[in-house]
Amino acid sequence: MLVGVPKEIKNHEYRVGLTPSAVKEFVANGHQVVVENAAGAGIGFSNEMYEQAGATIAPSAQTIFETAEMIVKVKEPQPNECKMLREGQTLYTYLHLAPDPLQTELLVKSGATCIAYETVTDNFGALPLLAPMSEVAGRMAIQAGAHYLQKAHSGSGTLLGGVPGVEPGKVLIIGGGVVGTNAAKMAIGLGAEVTILDRSLPRLRQLDDIFGGRIKTVYSTVDALENYSSQADLVVGAVLIPGAAAPKLLNRKQIAAMKPGSVLVDVAIDQGGCFETSKATTHQDPVYIIDDVVHYCVANMPGGVARTSTLALNNATLPFGLALANKGPVQAMLDDPHLLNGLNVHKGKVTYKAVTDALGSELNLEYMDASDALTSL
Repeated sequence: MLVGVPKEIKNHEYRVGLTPSAVKEFVANGHQVVVENAAGAGIGFSNEMYEQAGATIAPSAQTIFETAEMIVKVKEPQPNECKMLREGQTLYTYLHLAPDPLQTELLVKSGATCIAYETVTDNFGALPLLAPMSEVAGRMAIQAGAHYLQKAHSGSGTLLGGVPGVEPGKVLIIGGGVVGTNAAKMAIGLGAEVTILDRSLPRLRQLDDIFGGRIKTVYSTVDALENYSSQADLVVGAVLIPGAAAPKLLNRKQIAAMKPGSVLVDVAIDQGGCFETSKATTHQDPVYIIDDVVHYCVANMPGGVARTSTLALNNATLPFGLALANKGPVQAMLDDPHLLNGLNVHKGKVTYKAVTDALGSELNLEYMDASDALTSL
């Protein structure tokens, strides 16, 4: 199979779909890999490193899309990239379709087979290709929050760890999954007072055991959200419904009741955001202020630490990518129900129900079972 790796084009996005090491694995399995010029240069992966791994260098993204049978990316394709996709081609990347009607419409029109990292599953009911970026984003959320709490960055001037004689800052984490757990680790490390809200009692018990009483675990209710958010210096939105739009957990009135200079970090912004006042921002212009609350809603947070993120992501995506190339996409997905769960669009049909639930009426989409789509279209 001819595998193509275009350069990412989102604002300040330096991650790359395949590292030179991953390219070497594809080549060892008998595949050809073509990488766009300077695709990994921003994180220290030169054209020469890719050539030494067995790849060829293409002068442009257009060349990649015209020739490759499978496109491996990191972020969702931008409109001009979607328009270069074609029927019979496979796209393997993050998609986050539920809050993105334009991308969904363009991918449906392309006729391509589109596999979303964020909906591939494993035997434990987890999301193994989303997990490494969730780990990164959770840890970055505290770094970003601590930075914007500084008075010079419009925050309240609160040091999360406090100092002797001065109480630490209060961190509220909404959601106790991978993002929330990693955010808690970082916040505890800085010496903050940490509370995690979640609606799963078994998960709250796990978190209590993991952190040995160093955090508060609270069952999430409207009352709890209002109470703890009004006291917090930093609130991290860390909720996820796989493949679906994020629920809005704090409304405008509740956000207005927060302390002036407090910070919201919405890690769910890729799925539409979990605060009513959230709107996607970029690393170039990461924050805005509403009702004296600083909002950090960067839609590609892990791109801020692009080298670490790329290496972590490739560790997770490589086995599935090799299966797609070795067996062909259709057979690979029919053989592996977890990879099949990653199929979101195939030959003009949406094959992930949460996407049609979110956008079906707006775009006149009909859901088609993924295995049926692969065998009948």
